[in-house]
Amino acid sequence: MKKILFIVCLMFSCMLHAQTKQADVTRATLYGVGFSNLLDTYLSPQEYTGIDLRLSRESIRKSRWENITQQTFFQSNLSFTHNQIENNNTIGMLANWNYALHYNFPITENFKLLAGGLADLNGGFTYNMRNGNNPVQARIYANIGATGMAVWNTKIKNYPISLRYQINLPLMGVMFMPEYGQSYYEIFSLGQADGVINFTSLHNQPSLRQMLTADFPVGKATMRFAYVWDAQQAKVNDIKVHNYSHTFMIGFVKHFNIVK
Repeated sequence: MKKILFIVCLMFSCMLHAQTKQADVTRATLYGVGFSNLLDTYLSPQEYTGIDLRLSRESIRKSRWENITQQTFFQSNLSFTHNQIENNNTIGMLANWNYALHYNFPITENFKLLAGGLADLNGGFTYNMRNGNNPVQARIYANIGATGMAVWNTKIKNYPISLRYQINLPLMGVMFMPEYGQSYYEIFSLGQADGVINFTSLHNQPSLRQMLTADFPVGKATMRFAYVWDAQQAKVNDIKVHNYSHTFMIGFVKHFNIVK
């Protein structure tokens, strides 16, 4: 487990050293609403469905390395869900921050592909409103993974529009997860914490984040429409968790240059 933590920390450290001297920067802030499906068998064997509210902030800039772009992306979503028989509700919150480096592969003047790696941090909770002993489950995990983009700058009847598709796939990491039936009192007060930090990979955390965006000018501003499909799931310590969400987002994009 110490080797796994060392690899994850090394990945974060190496990627954060990508400082820019002069960079074209694109920043976007989006707000969205959509659908969420929650499951956490530590709290309940039932699935809960409802509304998903989401905020995201993104920054993309050229790095000091030729043909390499760095991306920082933060998003936070809040879910209000209920079970099928309408006798219980849950609240879920998850904040995600990731840092990615993409190598650019220009295909044509207006179309390019990007591929690279990312470091990813996640933290949040699921709160079951009817549970007594264990009403809350913490969601804490970190990953390193693969990421890719396709960017197409085109026009519709001389109206410019920029389309992008991005996919993020976690490959390995660590996750906090108690044993089934183990209380947080046992973990933090009695010190019975063996086995709560677990190695994750595709075999027990087959998750995926996808995003489709469209940027277009409105007057002097640039707006963005986005669709986010976020599928976070895991089976660790005999506990199944997932958070599936489909969210439509809208916001503004800013382009500027930074000299350091």
